Amino acid sequence: MIDEATFRRASDTALEALKQSLIAAEEEGGFEAEDNNGVLNILFEDGTGKFVFTPNTPVRQIWISAQSTSFKLDWSETTSAFVLPKTGEALTQLTQRLLREHLSDDSITL
Repeated sequence: MIDEATFRRASDTALEALKQSLIAAEEEGGFEAEDNNGVLNILFEDGTGKFVFTPNTPVRQIWISAQSTSFKLDWSETTSAFVLPKTGEALTQLTQRLLREHLSDDSITL
């Protein structure tokens, strides 16, 4: 497990990069990215819910609440990225898939 300071830097960097990708895609995507005290939210224009991204320092994971499911991403030393162990998807890749599924729009690219 990585130490707390390293986790905080890595999670801040990963979530900021994701936020910038979301901002670039939000105009045509039907959603809006919002940062609130270190928690990243994706709000949908059609009011169908939201996705919540939270760094969880005690367990050194980034948690995503989306589509009535909790996704827990671990730090991968191999890829230097937060990855969903079950699928091997990195944070941005997983977010893109979840957005495409939620909005039924395969054109969304992050």
